[in-house]
Amino acid sequence: MSTISSQEVARVAALARIALTEQEVDRLAGELDVIANAVARVNEVATPDVPATSHPVPLTNVMREDVVTTPLPVDEVLGGAPQAEDGMFAVPQILGEDA
Repeated sequence: MSTISSQEVARVAALARIALTEQEVDRLAGELDVIANAVARVNEVATPDVPATSHPVPLTNVMREDVVTTPLPVDEVLGGAPQAEDGMFAVPQILGEDA
């Protein structure tokens, strides 16, 4: 049973100001219908006894512990920079604004 018609796709495309050919409208209607049917099928098996999950495998944080340490001296940090100015990295201007 089709749940998304070509007319609905054309209407939504017009509302979004997206120009689609008739072939694109027909193709998208079919693809969106397949997606809607897949969602409906998932909803059939999603019963209250099935817990909601965001990932099939539990995720764990792979970040290291945040440990406060003494920062590097500015001279050492800027020592490897191609150019530095007033204790900061100097980079090329990219936005065309007056400095």
